[in-house]
Amino acid sequence: METRTIGAIGDDAGVEVSVIGLGAMPMSIQGRPDEQQSIAVIHAALAAGVTFIDTADAYCLNDNEHGHNERLVAKALAARPDAAVTVATKGGMIRPNGAWKCNGRPEHLRAACEQSLRNLAVERIDLYQLHAPDPRVDFDDSVGALADLQREGKIRYIGLSNVDVERIRQAEEQIAVASVQNRCNIFDTSSFENGVVEYCAANGIAFLPHSPVGGHGGHARAQQHRELISVAERLGVSSYQLMIRYLIASSPCMIPIPGASKVSSIESSAAAADIALSADDLDALQAMFPKAIVRT
Repeated sequence: METRTIGAIGDDAGVEVSVIGLGAMPMSIQGRPDEQQSIAVIHAALAAGVTFIDTADAYCLNDNEHGHNERLVAKALAARPDAAVTVATKGGMIRPNGAWKCNGRPEHLRAACEQSLRNLAVERIDLYQLHAPDPRVDFDDSVGALADLQREGKIRYIGLSNVDVERIRQAEEQIAVASVQNRCNIFDTSSFENGVVEYCAANGIAFLPHSPVGGHGGHARAQQHRELISVAERLGVSSYQLMIRYLIASSPCMIPIPGASKVSSIESSAAAADIALSADDLDALQAMFPKAIVRT
């Protein structure tokens, strides 16, 4: 599978990862499969050439099982010790009674990072991302906590999630931002429109679009979009695969992380990396989704 780089900053060449990653979230939230199936999904991803897995300590049902997804990923990877995999996780979110609530306090981020190290059974986290800015905490303080953890050797690269260009620039006053993870797909083009994708591409920052096929709502829209389906059928692929491939084509910084809870899902998503798009195909897709600007 084609690879792209995360963390190529200054003299650091960064780490090469598969152009399509695995979003592990669906394996730990409501409607999740049993553990055996989840591990099979992760192993299928590895077999398909995926070398990048995205998780978070808050991917769980509630605070009683915080870290569920991280521990699941660690267990699956322990059974494949020879696999070269980059694992990204996130901190700064809690799950009281199943709700999603920000906690960007420096003391929380430190404790969360240290617990993630234990959950993942590693000495250093490959990529640690602030899950979202906490409106009740000074953003500089949250970023500063991650900078401290990086200096201590507990984090290799630092990323941000759910941010705009202003926040990225603010963070860069303290750290080298290796990645940005926002919701992004051909139906939700806000990260194209507000300049985040362009900024990341121009500054060597990996952009990790979550929900690359739109989540549940996007699935429904893809099934009803006749022009998209027409192109997909002509290419012999699914509309979901075409959505992922188009994101990859939209910018050299794109590394989509489709979620999966079934082996068939991650196998299908990984296969999207091999879809060949002609100039005519790109023109047709560009006409359908003009806000998702293609930058080759």
